[in-house]
Amino acid sequence: MKTTSLAAGAADTLDDAELARRVGCRDEHAFELLMRRHNQMLYRIARSILRDDAEAEDAVQDAYLAAFRNIAGFRGGARLSTWLARIVINESYGLLRKRRRAGVVLPFSPQSEPWDAGEPGEDAMTEGSSEQPDAAASRGEVRQLLERNIDALPDQFRTAFILREVEEMSVDEAAACLGVPAATVRSRTFRARALLREAMAREVDVATVHAFGFAGARCDRIVAGVLARWREQG
Repeated sequence: MKTTSLAAGAADTLDDAELARRVGCRDEHAFELLMRRHNQMLYRIARSILRDDAEAEDAVQDAYLAAFRNIAGFRGGARLSTWLARIVINESYGLLRKRRRAGVVLPFSPQSEPWDAGEPGEDAMTEGSSEQPDAAASRGEVRQLLERNIDALPDQFRTAFILREVEEMSVDEAAACLGVPAATVRSRTFRARALLREAMAREVDVATVHAFGFAGARCDRIVAGVLARWREQG
């Protein structure tokens, strides 16, 4: 039997234990609130392991259903976000094992969708924003460059980096999610940062050579303009 739904104004005041209790009582609004609070974090974690948008979404959905089935086991000893993160990590590695047993090779595509992408136009200028379109485009390009290089990190480094640097978890929280010592989290995160710096520096070096490109239409346009004026003077 479903409990009375949460009042709209009371939603943000629920602590982890109360939210978990209400979900366990099949309060649909509480379950929706739980998902909306943690969707982005869990998707990013799943995506860091699976490197595939659709599979990451599947893992998050499976994790929520597993969480619901085991919600009575949440005692509040850890944060609800940490408890959910461990579940989605397990689900993601389960999907990864199935993929490997099936011999599926996921090609790495630098043109894949940004992996925390939301609705179309999410990065567009909001009403009243002072950001210019060219600045927004540049920011989007930098973001995609970063995401491609995060995707290219070794698996263990990539997930540790997402937890620490993207989700801004403490070392202890990330260690609890991954089931490894805090020192391991520090080491993996440090190595991930170093690899990202190297990769980004290489790409910037390549891009620098081609900065303010001149060949092609611009070159033709200038030549044609000068010749036209030169002929007029003759």
